[in-house]
Amino acid sequence: MEYRTLGDTHLNVSAICLGTMTWGEQNSEAEAHSQLDLAIERGVNFIDTAEMYPVPPRRETSSLTEQYLGTWLARYPRREDLVLATKIAGPGLESVHEGQRAYTAEQLREAVEGSLRRLQTDYIDLYQLHWPERPSNYFGRLEYPCPEDSGDEKGRIRRTLEGLAELVEAGKIRHIGLSNETPWGAMRFIAEAERLGLPRIVSIQNPYSLLNRSYEVGLAEVSHREGCGLLAYSPLGFGVLSGKYLDGQRPAGARLTLFERFTRYTGERGEAATRQYLELARAHGLDPAQMAIAFATAQPFCTSTIIGATTEAQLASDLDAGALTLSEPVLEGIEAIHRAHPNPCP
Repeated sequence: MEYRTLGDTHLNVSAICLGTMTWGEQNSEAEAHSQLDLAIERGVNFIDTAEMYPVPPRRETSSLTEQYLGTWLARYPRREDLVLATKIAGPGLESVHEGQRAYTAEQLREAVEGSLRRLQTDYIDLYQLHWPERPSNYFGRLEYPCPEDSGDEKGRIRRTLEGLAELVEAGKIRHIGLSNETPWGAMRFIAEAERLGLPRIVSIQNPYSLLNRSYEVGLAEVSHREGCGLLAYSPLGFGVLSGKYLDGQRPAGARLTLFERFTRYTGERGEAATRQYLELARAHGLDPAQMAIAFATAQPFCTSTIIGATTEAQLASDLDAGALTLSEPVLEGIEAIHRAHPNPCP
């Protein structure tokens, strides 16, 4: 397993990060623990979760993922060897804080205390804002709303950083990061931190895959020049890039079979691009999912790629991608497909 430095910290994280958002919905507690055991055995030291998980979010299951991780951590003897990341939910999610979550000092403290209790740990290595508090484009939204009265967004960012600084000073969190963020948002957080001497973001967790390379337009330069690397989520586009959903297939127990809401990567353009990526992988004797994960992980602006699985067999196969280096012909083929189908699922 390759390890990379997380931002400007002294933490080295595995290039493959274990994602957890199926735990408590598609995976039982025992299955979650088995995934953790396998990932750690294979060299993963980076684990990502969130207070809103599992997905899709429901009141009945909210925060179960952190609980499952916590019962495993309670018996794991070397907490200091792990880099644990979690997130505070943004506003508007009814299953967390009645949809009234805000990034105020009080709510940040409440959310962190809740995560620490569920995770059964004394500190969180990387604490992330799950999505912007302001109206903005995230989760694949297009047509920026240009709100007439957007409020004092710079002031809210400053307030958020001050609240996070208190938690860093208290030793409850070590570093901070953003998620589902835009170039403007990332740079405002960086500028305010530098201006006021507050904690600086060390990472940005956004979607990135062969079907969605929009991070390269703007945010990749932010990551490179400002030292806050990408934590790439959905490198398989909800599993679409494995090929298992082509031609209307819906395997039993698979995410898109169970939950109709996950349609971002299944449109006509996405399916056309996916078919060509599968053909390319097979022409070179590669597993399509491993090729997709290896591509994301190899990007110079990427710190770690987050993988998730519902079975140990899937997880083991995805972990193998960490040792895969794509050849020049494969990379050339990927670029040719991308030119023909640029960001079919942004």
